[in-house]
Amino acid sequence: MSLLRTLVAMIILTAVPAVAERINVAAGGADLADAIARAKAGDTIYLAAGRHAGPVYIDKPLVLTGATGAVIDGGGQGSVVTIDAPDVSLRNVMIIGSGRRHDPIEAGVTLTKSARRAQVVSNDLRGNLVGIDIHGARDARVAENRIEGLQLTRMNARGNGIYVWNAPGAVVENNEIRYGRDGIFSNVSRDNIYRGNLMRDLRFAVHYMYTNDSEVSGNVSIGNHLGFAMMYSDRLVARDNLSINDRDYGVMLNYTNKSDVFGNLVTGGAEKCAFVYNAHQNLLANNRFDGCAIGVHFTAGSERNTITGNAFIGNRTQVKYVGTRDVEWSYDGTGNYWSDHPAFDLNGDARADSRYRPNDVMDHILWSQPAAKLLLGAPAVQLVRWSQAQFPATLTGGVVDSHPLVTPPAHEVPQNFLLLAQAAPAWSRGPNSGPSDSLHQDNSDALTDPLTAD
Repeated sequence: MSLLRTLVAMIILTAVPAVAERINVAAGGADLADAIARAKAGDTIYLAAGRHAGPVYIDKPLVLTGATGAVIDGGGQGSVVTIDAPDVSLRNVMIIGSGRRHDPIEAGVTLTKSARRAQVVSNDLRGNLVGIDIHGARDARVAENRIEGLQLTRMNARGNGIYVWNAPGAVVENNEIRYGRDGIFSNVSRDNIYRGNLMRDLRFAVHYMYTNDSEVSGNVSIGNHLGFAMMYSDRLVARDNLSINDRDYGVMLNYTNKSDVFGNLVTGGAEKCAFVYNAHQNLLANNRFDGCAIGVHFTAGSERNTITGNAFIGNRTQVKYVGTRDVEWSYDGTGNYWSDHPAFDLNGDARADSRYRPNDVMDHILWSQPAAKLLLGAPAVQLVRWSQAQFPATLTGGVVDSHPLVTPPAHEVPQNFLLLAQAAPAWSRGPNSGPSDSLHQDNSDALTDPLTAD
């Protein structure tokens, strides 16, 4: 009987989970690494304000958080924090001083494939090559972080704010990312959500490569080279994003198929509001393309796309499309709004009474023969344009909107984003898009002390 009681007691004791502890870590020295080594699964490590030596390696489920002013400094060696265990939470700390190698990637935070369900929330990452590297970690959440990348003169020498590689289920939301190369670079992944992020002074705000069945929504791109680049990816949803003062393109679809692009706004003078290259069976609906040199450029055989409900406002060239047959840009009786279409709506159905063709044969000649631009103001060119307007049968193939809208869809830009857009973007400072000389030293990279920076 006594043996039975002993066995029952042992079973009860092993069934009761250990009580999670809080381990307080004073600033200075290598106490943080020691605390992680002696912590048990489920413990919370709490950092006092001040510097804590890194790099550190987390190989068990725990919470790492800190007081205001707590900093983990990698000292320029490797990744500052490497998470190599499931269910780890990293919160409320400043992370600085990663190494500078691209291979292997050295980052402020690295999530390995073992870091399933990691939570990286409300941290401040500055002066790292890559901000956060989600490297194979399934179902990770990266949210509400502030990431400020390097400002090297050569943009390609910088790292990305958040790099997602083969990380199904990752959610990246409500982060603020500035400087570096790309805001979010997503490569060889699927089933990801990138939403509500603010990205400034970068090459691409969001850069998709071989990422399928994913969503990019409610993000804001201000003053980047390119806003939202979706490349070699299928079945994406890109909705309700803002591109303001981006230099080259607001939205790009490059070898992207069967995707929905709707409710987005591009404004502020990009070269092309949207660029669609060899992209098929996509829906472009209810977007506003405003004030670009070219509203939308379709090329390289992009076919079977549905274009409806969009607004093309004040673009120097509304559409650039060269083709030998007519391509209808309306769907189920709903076309698009064209700010340069002088049409009436006599029956009051909110549709213009005449079709709209954004391009004529002279456009095609000028695009295919750049030297012909010298004749742009010649009377012969004006005569050709007039004759096409009077005799539509002479028109070559191209975009036709049979049901143009008479009012554009509404898109409002929050005031706080308009205020941010008033600052001159980094790309305007020089051909390499680096910061002004007073703000950087190239490879020596003297950075402002993160403890005293604004």
